[in-house]
Amino acid sequence: MPVQHTLFGRPIRPMHPRKLAVLLAAIAFFAIFTLVFTLPNSIPSGPSLNRFTDHRISIPKLPKKLSPSILNPFRQVAHAPPVQKNSTSGDDSWYSHWNWLSPFSSSVTLDENRSLLPPIRARPPIYTYYDHTSKKEQALQDAENALLVTWRRAWWAQGFKPIILSAAEAMNNPLYKELQMKNLDAALDLAISRWLAWENMGTGILCEYLTLPMGEHADPLLSYLRRGEYPVLTRFDNLGRGLFAGSKVDITAAIKKALANPELKTAKDFISAVPSETFYIDPKHDSLAYYNDATIKDKYSKISDEVAKGGAKGLETLNKLIISHLHGTWQNIFSAGIAVLKPDPSHMSALVEPALKLAEFLAHCPDSPLPSSCPPNRPRCKPCVASTPLKISTPPAYRNTSGLYTIGTVPHPYTMALLSSFREEIDIPWIRRESERDPWLWILTKEHLGTGVSGAPRVITFKEAVANPYGTAHSLWLTAEKSMPNDLDWYFGFTIPRNATDGRSETPVPGPERRPKPEADPMDGPVADEASIEKERDLLKRAKEFGKARTESEEKIRSSIEAWNLADTEAWRFARAFLARGRVERLKWEEEESKYIGGIGAERTKSEAARWDDD
Repeated sequence: MPVQHTLFGRPIRPMHPRKLAVLLAAIAFFAIFTLVFTLPNSIPSGPSLNRFTDHRISIPKLPKKLSPSILNPFRQVAHAPPVQKNSTSGDDSWYSHWNWLSPFSSSVTLDENRSLLPPIRARPPIYTYYDHTSKKEQALQDAENALLVTWRRAWWAQGFKPIILSAAEAMNNPLYKELQMKNLDAALDLAISRWLAWENMGTGILCEYLTLPMGEHADPLLSYLRRGEYPVLTRFDNLGRGLFAGSKVDITAAIKKALANPELKTAKDFISAVPSETFYIDPKHDSLAYYNDATIKDKYSKISDEVAKGGAKGLETLNKLIISHLHGTWQNIFSAGIAVLKPDPSHMSALVEPALKLAEFLAHCPDSPLPSSCPPNRPRCKPCVASTPLKISTPPAYRNTSGLYTIGTVPHPYTMALLSSFREEIDIPWIRRESERDPWLWILTKEHLGTGVSGAPRVITFKEAVANPYGTAHSLWLTAEKSMPNDLDWYFGFTIPRNATDGRSETPVPGPERRPKPEADPMDGPVADEASIEKERDLLKRAKEFGKARTESEEKIRSSIEAWNLADTEAWRFARAFLARGRVERLKWEEEESKYIGGIGAERTKSEAARWDDD
């Protein structure tokens, strides 16, 4: 039965559907009428609601000054910085700028393939005088030229610009005519001609080519001389005419004093021809080695007679002694050994083979006519002993240790990917899904920066290790895809012995195949077997040849892996450009100096590039 609804006890009759529709329509009309005409008039228009009723959504506007960041999508297109002089070498290009520590060079150069390098440090000139007018035998000329090459290398490696002067510079001096009117003896005339040639060039350093730097790069005296500013005319106690430093004004004043001396003809040299107060005498010169006749006779008596004869053989012996002392000084400075960096110890043995070979050459004892002798300025040196050579290690990370020399080999990200994955080919899906970002730089700086740092700070740390003054004196950074540079003698400041042996004899029994292998340092990582090393060589060869054909597929892979490893790519380009710029700087200087005095002081032996490959 249907339910009967009641109201106040009275039954309610059910409403007809048509009447219900009319009732609902009337209620709706009343509600709309009330909202439209009645409700707005009942709400007070106080100031507290104006800020809501008057609110309008504002359209964002671009700022008048846009951010210069390269990440700004609204940044306007700008011209790249102009190409600087001598800023390319083959595929390498660079731009020297004070903001060289920017993590990524393209933010300044606006070019992905152009590296941002620090400005080239000015090299103060250091002069020596060589008399090439007298007739000499060819053998003697070659021996003297070899000594001049040794002198130039040593000073170039210490940050100077060595220049050889001759009578041409002396005759170009206006005071040369006054000197000729004095009718002095040949020795004194030559001594004053040296000063006239120096004054003609201006402020700088004048030294004998038997005076060489043998000390740390940060030595106080060498640092002072590198500044190129000399407030007083200075000579050094017990060095005689070995080295002078002064400004052009002081040099001119000293020459005029000498020429005005009424007793000039009785003077033995330039120092005795001027008043004693002309020079400031510096008693400290621990980083300078002077191989004059008195020093050779006093400290190296076994070869003094041969050198005193003045023949070619004596000069060759002296040159060999000087080179051995330069090499031995370098070994004493880096007594903690040589670190050949190997960030991925499992599969980088073939990649660091050239660096290891260089380290072995540097660690071996140099050939010397007096093996147990020391430089004249370092009487307490530690001579090299074949039984205990410098230690060579292969750590995975860079360690900033003062007594440790570092040789790093920087691979391109593609090379690193092939070796670390140990596979012959990689593709874009593998790069994106399986490879890690910047693995080489991450491992290299892990001990120094930890594991929670992004790629940008790691790049800055790497650049400082490569290019700041301390870094250049304590490390060498090569690239894996290029052969060993052929001018490393100029980088280190002495002739690096090629094909050197450690000098230790071994018994013929047992044979080499039965002798126990030397124990590897656990800190150097695992030692790869011969089969793995052979495969690494094949992969390294494939990496060097990758990209030469410039096919579309190779370009895609190359651009993808460089984009995925921005920090590793920046480090690789930076190291390659920095090494190339140093070579361009030296070659331009040599080209300029070859125009004078018949190219005296230039290398005349067979090319160093061939010597690296002799073995």
